[in-house]
Amino acid sequence: MDNSTPPIGVLVLAYGGPDNLDEIEPYLLDVRGGRPTSPELVEEIREHYRLIGGRSPILELTQAQASALEAALNSRGDVVYKTYIGMRHWRPYIKQAVEQMAADGLTRVIAIVLAPHYSRMSIGAYIKKVEEALAEVGGGLDMTYVESYHLQPLYLQALAQRVQEARQRFPETVRASVPVIFTAHSLPERILQWQDPYPRQLMETAQAVAELVRPVTWRFAYQSAGRSAEPWLGPNAGKVIQELADAGEKNVLIAPVGFVSDHVEILYDIDVEFRQQAEALGMRLERTTSLNDNPLFIGALADVVRSHLVLVD
Repeated sequence: MDNSTPPIGVLVLAYGGPDNLDEIEPYLLDVRGGRPTSPELVEEIREHYRLIGGRSPILELTQAQASALEAALNSRGDVVYKTYIGMRHWRPYIKQAVEQMAADGLTRVIAIVLAPHYSRMSIGAYIKKVEEALAEVGGGLDMTYVESYHLQPLYLQALAQRVQEARQRFPETVRASVPVIFTAHSLPERILQWQDPYPRQLMETAQAVAELVRPVTWRFAYQSAGRSAEPWLGPNAGKVIQELADAGEKNVLIAPVGFVSDHVEILYDIDVEFRQQAEALGMRLERTTSLNDNPLFIGALADVVRSHLVLVD
């Protein structure tokens, strides 16, 4: 390959999170588009972060994922790739990544969000941020977007592997009968008016993983709904846990298939809130280990990126 040819850029996009407790209020201001958060809610969310170590680990985890992805992409030696990180709501912001790619002289970039399921409110919002940054920065970047990869075989295998590993924590006599709740971040119900594919894609992922780990009893539920008056997609995972307890279940396994790394929705919403609920109901709750930089998942991302490079060739 001609050494003067710029590498293919891979823009790895994630949500972002505060690096310390003092950053929580400005972080929430960014998430809420400049609308202030009530002091009571700021303090509540600050307490959530305090309980998980006082900060979000998402930046380091995203850096590890991006580094592993770059190594996997370059392992073949036919094309040179370089990864960049852009966060939607915290540093390093998407605009900073776009500025760096333009400064590095890149011409072709593939953008992939670390969220496998498409919604106009999620993946669509990332694409909008990138497009806004491109309009401001210029530089002639040719951007290709990965919109979803919810049935990518290696991603499904990675999830199935995590479910099987988590099952091993239960006594052998009950493993096969432990109900699994597949979860993902809830979104406002108004996305249904757009025929948004998010709920369908999530169900397809859950069904595919269930096929790989049969026999299994499973439900799908949403978690981490926002604090707004409008209705959000359900059922809520907490409600499903209650229903299982009412039916006499003593064990439950949560598999958050809509999330690919540890952050507050995993470390607090599941590990603290749902676990406390389960314990109060006399249940044992376990969850699958997050994918993070799991080699199968990184392989899935690499295959998706390569396929999108071929699509635009």
